[in-house]
Amino acid sequence: MIMLLTTSIHRFANARAIALNVFALLFVLSAFSVSAAEDKFSFDTPAQRESFLKLTAELRCPMCQNQNIADSDAMIAHDMRRKVYALLKQGKTEQEVIDFMKSRYGDFVHYQPPVTAATLWLWAGPVLFIFIALIVVIRRKSVTPPEDMAAKLAKADEMLEREKE
Repeated sequence: MIMLLTTSIHRFANARAIALNVFALLFVLSAFSVSAAEDKFSFDTPAQRESFLKLTAELRCPMCQNQNIADSDAMIAHDMRRKVYALLKQGKTEQEVIDFMKSRYGDFVHYQPPVTAATLWLWAGPVLFIFIALIVVIRRKSVTPPEDMAAKLAKADEMLEREKE
């Protein structure tokens, strides 16, 4: 019995050691994959780094649509970050980089869309809706109240009396 118990303990210890080794191996492999997925950029000046960080925060990921390219992990966001980096290294200004991205991906890629004839309704629509709703509310309140209810009831009673006769 004791022999069986010690054998079970050794098996449990071996299984535990194997599980810990597998866990450690997975941890090490995941650390390498995280560092491999991270973009490494080196900048000539701190101003260039600031421009890069500002632009990647202002440009929207076309795939995710609710994340900027700095936060997105989509492949297109990685490509866009690399392109922003390359354009800044070429000496392009922030506006030139934004214009390049807009020409390639459309106005949607920039979080600050321009006011154009096509987007004007997005700006004017809510204001126009509030204005119309306010007019409707004011008109409903300014309608004259109905005649005195007591007078209407008396008139209705009189009509009923005439019909009975």
